[in-house]
Amino acid sequence: MKTILITGASGFVGKNLARFFLLRGDKVTGVGTSLNHPLSKEFQMFKWVSSDTTIKGDWQKHVSTSDIIINLTGRNIFRYWTKKYKKAIYDSRILTTRNIVNAIKPGRLQKLLTTSAIGIYGDCNEEAVVEGAQPGSDFLSRVCREWEKEGLKAKDKGIKVIVMRFGVVLGKGGALSLMAPAFKFFVGGPLGKGQHWFPWIHIHDIEKAIAFLMDNSRAEGLFNLTAPEPVRQKVFAKALGKALGRPAFMPVPAIMIKAVMGELGTSLLQSQRAIPENLTKSGYTFSFPDVESALKDIFQ
Repeated sequence: MKTILITGASGFVGKNLARFFLLRGDKVTGVGTSLNHPLSKEFQMFKWVSSDTTIKGDWQKHVSTSDIIINLTGRNIFRYWTKKYKKAIYDSRILTTRNIVNAIKPGRLQKLLTTSAIGIYGDCNEEAVVEGAQPGSDFLSRVCREWEKEGLKAKDKGIKVIVMRFGVVLGKGGALSLMAPAFKFFVGGPLGKGQHWFPWIHIHDIEKAIAFLMDNSRAEGLFNLTAPEPVRQKVFAKALGKALGRPAFMPVPAIMIKAVMGELGTSLLQSQRAIPENLTKSGYTFSFPDVESALKDIFQ
């Protein structure tokens, strides 16, 4: 049994991950801004700490007493990016990670698994990107670079650090809760021409991969957490329509996406053909390597 701290445990990935570790017998402490958490009533081994992790506070005491620290905190990027909200996206990630690292005591046998995103690579066009690829230069790339930089500072305190670069996580909730309604009303389709690459991963593989990296004593460094078979966005849209029993023939013009969503819209049209090279080389086996089986599992 391990003692696991999860910051951002009230989010889509955080809730699923907390349940996953509780069911396997670990002790989990979750931290987030919600006043309470549904798992508190369901599991005796779950403790909820309501706190703003961008601010120093008593919540940091749980950092030094945990075997594993999993940092998932970050404001949802799927909102219109005003100047104020872009600051919230940045601060929620960078300040939280900085506060976690500052609370770590040197010399403890701990492991930090901190989140980043495939967005670090920017628009890669047709290039297949592995963990050694150069970062991009747009807003999300800059956020991810600073996010990772803060997390990697924990190495100076003698603990192992794993940086998890998430693709779009598919499950009952999260990004699919924003995508599926259009298809259900027969107006779903690809974004723009749909030729850009779409990096994705099933929530079950996120859970399994994080547990795999956590339990692997030699694992550290950068890991793309994406499925081994990225698809073009139009292929994903067709597969989503099929899983929902709906057509996928209503593309959303790129000019409309940019006009309505602004800078976020431009980011959604970027092409990122991310490959989980380091995860695969470490010996991880995916439960859902292809998007068709992933979506079928989620919806059927």
